[in-house]
Amino acid sequence: MSSSNLKLRAAGALTVIVGLALAVSCQGFFPKATLQSIALQPQTPSFGVGFQQPMQAWGTDSNSNRYQLTSGVSWQLSDPSSGVVATIDPNTGTMTGVNPGTVTVNASAQGLTGSTSGTVVELVTAMTISPTSTSVVDNGTNYAPFTIKDGNGNDISSLVTLTAELNGQDQSTIVPCGFETGLAGDGTQDCLPGQDAVLQQTVFTIVVSYSGYSGAPVSASLTVTPNP
Repeated sequence: MSSSNLKLRAAGALTVIVGLALAVSCQGFFPKATLQSIALQPQTPSFGVGFQQPMQAWGTDSNSNRYQLTSGVSWQLSDPSSGVVATIDPNTGTMTGVNPGTVTVNASAQGLTGSTSGTVVELVTAMTISPTSTSVVDNGTNYAPFTIKDGNGNDISSLVTLTAELNGQDQSTIVPCGFETGLAGDGTQDCLPGQDAVLQQTVFTIVVSYSGYSGAPVSASLTVTPNP
């Protein structure tokens, strides 16, 4: 065999060796990404009794890549887990509402678990708020309590959200509303103006929002008078 052929073979062998060395080196410099965390979507689902709510699990790896986990995910519910509020398909993550309430949704994969809360709401077609009109002096401590009931007279105050609006604009920073924020234990939705929140007498519209409601809009009026 000629010396030139030997040189070519030697060069080829050297190229292979160098290539293998580079591959091993690259694997050392760029280790395989591992799953670091799991987040669920929707973040806080709300759905009606008898309705289904599909869930998705999204993972973030050690290289900060985010992607949907479509296999190898185990789904379960807790708080409660007996199917009183909802059931869940352990393979697909699809929930079905059973009774109004809140559950914790868990998705597990590769030794990690992501969790969020899900709310099952009672479906109603009629809803009332009382009183429909009231007033309060803006001294920072007076609040306006409201009670919300469905068409059958069931109290659903703890399930709804009240928003103070003025000319269709959200005024939650001026008149925040929340469940039992005025007097804990009375079971009402309370709107509590911040002290000196208004400089003149102002009439706000208190809008009721409830994800299980499909009827006409429901609201009340709240007159806030400046602190003397």
